[in-house]
Amino acid sequence: MEEILTLLEQNKLSELKEILLDENPIDIAEAFEEFPKEKCLIIFKILPKDLSSEVFSYLSPEKQQEVIENITDEEIRYIMDEMYLDDTVDFIEEMPANIVDKILKNTSHDKRKLINQILKYPDTSAGSVMTVEYISFKGTLTVKQAIEYYRQVAIDREETDICFVTDNKRKLVGWISLKTLILSNDDSLIENEMETNIISVQTRDDQEEIASLFRKYDITTMPVVDNEDRLVGVITVDDIVDVIDQENTEDFQKMAAMNPSDQEYLKESVFSLARHRIVWLLILMVSATFTGLIIKKYEDTLQTAVILAIFIPMLMDTGGNAGAQSSTLIIRGIALEEIEFSDILKVIWKEFRVSLIVGTILSSFNFIRLYFFEKIGMDISIVVCASLFATIIMAKVIGGVLPLIAKSLKIDPAIMASPLITTIVDTAALIVYFKLSVMFLNI
Repeated sequence: MEEILTLLEQNKLSELKEILLDENPIDIAEAFEEFPKEKCLIIFKILPKDLSSEVFSYLSPEKQQEVIENITDEEIRYIMDEMYLDDTVDFIEEMPANIVDKILKNTSHDKRKLINQILKYPDTSAGSVMTVEYISFKGTLTVKQAIEYYRQVAIDREETDICFVTDNKRKLVGWISLKTLILSNDDSLIENEMETNIISVQTRDDQEEIASLFRKYDITTMPVVDNEDRLVGVITVDDIVDVIDQENTEDFQKMAAMNPSDQEYLKESVFSLARHRIVWLLILMVSATFTGLIIKKYEDTLQTAVILAIFIPMLMDTGGNAGAQSSTLIIRGIALEEIEFSDILKVIWKEFRVSLIVGTILSSFNFIRLYFFEKIGMDISIVVCASLFATIIMAKVIGGVLPLIAKSLKIDPAIMASPLITTIVDTAALIVYFKLSVMFLNI
């Protein structure tokens, strides 16, 4: 970057161009993000057209808007022609209306039609992430004819490793890899060389389910068909990686009791960040009043044995942490389709056995600490450790079960994460603690 800035200041643009030609387009795009608008435009204009269009596709929406606002219609037209369709759609979705108008005005009629088609699909559907820049053959072509056709069209296609085979009604009937195509006999028919074990999705299928299919079948390309099984597009692995990142980010935010946001942290306004957090904080604050009501109910018990209040934070924190551990593992298992609602009894049995081991170790350690080192009375030490043991069992089981129940009710399991489970476990832990205190301490 320092070298680029130096050459810009010295106006050695030809020298700068030679350096940039050897750089990866992604690295150039990253450098763009650090430069002011004026310097970005200078760099952009000295790049060869094919390289500039590739760099453009990797820029952030803010930088893309800056570029579009300051280049000619002819340059916009070239960029739009060179960009892959799915990248163009992603770019348009981020732009304000006036920029979109300028872009579409300089886009070919055919491409504009395809853009509008994809934009009509729901945001998280297969249709919204697919590209129509794929290669398809009729099964009646010979391998030689198919290779000739491939040579003619591959330069303008995004997906070229896998070719699809359709019948006369555009219905998907098979697929063939480029490797198979090249190694097959020239006179052989495509229908004799193609694979017919097709894994496909429909245009309105949810993108999270599609990501699971990519992971399950270890594939790099997924054909997209309409309701009549006609091939309308393909989803490539680079787009599905973006979907996985997006879904993981959304789950992390929900697990932290926030409404999901697709904005970068540093670029999102303070009011927007507060808006995404306040709803769940209010819900959790109100739900936490149950613990206050329980403490109030046993106020006389606490006044009789004030020392009991000392151990409340330890019980609540340990229970919350134990529940969060279980819920995190179960939520991840659900996301990877390793665990289904039908496994709920297996989960309960496994978490119960885990909680027995963990509860025994923690309670024993805590008893030694209280009785032998802190010189707390035997009766209180037993009540505290018994309460801790029961709390851990409840927390582990609740943490394992709630995400599965949420999934069965068509609720995102990530919602049943640490904050909500902690609130539920806190309430249950206090009830057990005070019940045992009243029962065994005669207070």
